[in-house]
Amino acid sequence: MQTIDKKSTKKAWANAVAQTATEFPPTQLPILAGKIPDGLRGTLYRNGPARLERGGVNIGHWFDGDGAILAVHFTDTGATGVYRYVQTAGYQEEVAAGKLLYGNYGMTAPGAIWNQWLKPIKNVANTSVLALPNKLLALWEGGKPHALDLQNLQTLGEDDLGGLTQGLSYSAHYKCDRQTGEIFNFGISPEISRLNATLNVYKSDSTGKIIQKAAYQLDGVPLIHDFVLAGPYLVFCIPPVRLNILELILGRNNYSDSLQWEPTRGTQILVIDRDTLSFVSRSETEPWFQWHFANGYIDASGAVIVDIVRYADFQTNQYLKEVSTGEIHTKAQSRLSRLTLQPQTGKVRAIEQLLDQHSEFPSVPQQNVGKASPYTYLTVFRPGTDISQEILNTIARFDHKTQTLTTANVEENCYLSEPIHIQDPHNPHQSWVITVVYDGNSHSSQVWILDSDRLNEEPVCKLGLPKVIPHSFHGTWKPA
Repeated sequence: MQTIDKKSTKKAWANAVAQTATEFPPTQLPILAGKIPDGLRGTLYRNGPARLERGGVNIGHWFDGDGAILAVHFTDTGATGVYRYVQTAGYQEEVAAGKLLYGNYGMTAPGAIWNQWLKPIKNVANTSVLALPNKLLALWEGGKPHALDLQNLQTLGEDDLGGLTQGLSYSAHYKCDRQTGEIFNFGISPEISRLNATLNVYKSDSTGKIIQKAAYQLDGVPLIHDFVLAGPYLVFCIPPVRLNILELILGRNNYSDSLQWEPTRGTQILVIDRDTLSFVSRSETEPWFQWHFANGYIDASGAVIVDIVRYADFQTNQYLKEVSTGEIHTKAQSRLSRLTLQPQTGKVRAIEQLLDQHSEFPSVPQQNVGKASPYTYLTVFRPGTDISQEILNTIARFDHKTQTLTTANVEENCYLSEPIHIQDPHNPHQSWVITVVYDGNSHSSQVWILDSDRLNEEPVCKLGLPKVIPHSFHGTWKPA
């Protein structure tokens, strides 16, 4: 019998997840090129899965990796970086045991079937960060946030924000109104006995303390990862993905594999009043799936405009599962799109495709959240990329007025993380975009600062990081 030598199709990005990430203490970062802008003072925080195996056993899905936070502090004396794992209870138990003990999104607890009830889910605190005046929150939508020290990233423990009672979770995708200081978020509470779930909606003050809550019954147990603040409304798009609860209860599948794509349900639109958290409307439209929204606002006619990254189906979940293996076989293409809907009825008037290429991690400048923004920032593919085995590798700015996309120029085998816009507090005409870069050519990580109006030019500054930072999910900027 002839043996066929199958060459690995792994790309350079896979080396950033192949090894467990290493923490480092506060370290002065060297300037590799350019200079730190005078107006850039504050801290970049990023969160992502940093450990994808333990005891020689791989996790089940990229979402299952233990979270680690990168902080880069910019002061008058330069930039200092620190990188630490979030010391969740589950993380500490597994460190002591030297092996995986818990189930998670894409894996059941190791061992006998009853282990999934004894140790059902580990809070991995790996998705996003919320910088409050006196603490940093590491967010993961399946449980409570973990509070960390803003400077040295010491884990202080789980935080209930004064309102997360037993069974309530806090999503990774909050929305903050810079003008009022209000913070909005949500959590999903599955109700297994009723075969459905509750959508819990929260309003917090600027310290993070929850000051108002509301609850809405959902049809089945859907997957809702994000929502949008649009002027006076909070808008949820509930895709036709539902949890097969029986498969989960019997231990036949993990949570991820128990999620089923049911397009005949369509996508449900739920509109909530931001001031009272009261119900405004609920409707149904064509099926799609989304992880992330870019922004929302009210136009001159009173319609709600929602910019969203839409997928035609749920293949993206399998794609993201494969990322943790370092080798991708599933295609999952999205399109930046715009929904126009009538808030009082929830009816979708129009769906317009804004960008004819795959993109993710959309955002707008923080001061534009909830109102019209001239620009949307995204991660995209570098022109000429063979996308069949690649992950998104550069960043871009979409100009809504001119309908043009400006893309950052990067070398092959370099991968830029989610772009974060930073406004110069002293100059309204100056802003930057900051991103963490994995350079697969040198197997190193860097921090790049780019001029937001000149993304396609050389970065204003490049800083070296002492260790490789695995591809992360979400971050934020806290001004000094």
